[in-house]
Amino acid sequence: MRICRFEKSGQVEAGFYTDEHVIPLSAAAKAAGVEAPEGHDLISLLPGGSQRGTVAEIQEAFGKLSASEQADASIAVADVSLLIPIATPGKVMMLAGNYSKHVEETGGKAVVRESTFPYVFMKPATTLTHPGDPVRIPAISPDHIDWEIEFGIIIGKQCKGVSEADALDYVAGYTVVNDISDRKYRPNPGRVERPKDQFFDWLHGKWHDTFCPMGPCVLPADELADPQTLPMKLTVNGNVEQDASTAEMDFPVAAVVSFISSWVTLNPGDIISTGTPDGVGVAKGKFLKSGDVMEASIGSIGVLRNPVE
Repeated sequence: MRICRFEKSGQVEAGFYTDEHVIPLSAAAKAAGVEAPEGHDLISLLPGGSQRGTVAEIQEAFGKLSASEQADASIAVADVSLLIPIATPGKVMMLAGNYSKHVEETGGKAVVRESTFPYVFMKPATTLTHPGDPVRIPAISPDHIDWEIEFGIIIGKQCKGVSEADALDYVAGYTVVNDISDRKYRPNPGRVERPKDQFFDWLHGKWHDTFCPMGPCVLPADELADPQTLPMKLTVNGNVEQDASTAEMDFPVAAVVSFISSWVTLNPGDIISTGTPDGVGVAKGKFLKSGDVMEASIGSIGVLRNPVE
């Protein structure tokens, strides 16, 4: 079952997630007569974590209860505040240009995996935004704010120099990421131009506060045999803007984890977002405005909803 972090009445808990309901692990354990796991750190509850066995025991026992018993332990999603899956990730690493159709729609050439490597950048922690919370259009540069649905990897065990064949063994789970981008950010318009201005304008346009919604939950890695099989869709106000599949990645999940771990130690709780498919707003001359609502959905993970203000 999918797992989430949520807050209710000022209390942060971990729970199972079912789109319409959350089931606090404490309540599920009590109903099933099983000892509850401690805390709400999802890394300990996911594959590779110290309490994964306890979660599996609760899940099995809870599944044997009657529908009414399960309902008694459940809370409507509308009655809680969903939280980003990892409270304080050590690193939030993002891929640029990992879907050739997206590269082509923005004027580039299709990626040939054998002749290049993944482009990786990072986002500050202040970009992280809970499911349901607003993405805020920055007053400093308000007119070209864009969406980017992405498939997020959550690392479960420390890894350095892992092979592509072994890389998935270090993944705890998967989530939905929306890599919000300011396409025309240009600080200090009266500046003297330097050769690398264009790159840093692009990079800094990724860094505005609230520009990385994430959630609504985590699909445990041991419940997904192949991460390259999931449909991806992003809508704005109900209109489909992106419609693709994780199968379209130029560098698949295992290759990404292996590549990054070849030069960076990945720790439990680190997050890697694997790039966006085609359908972004800049390619259509469409941008986000106050009052819009984005819904980013990936296969069996769920739907990440965020309004724009």
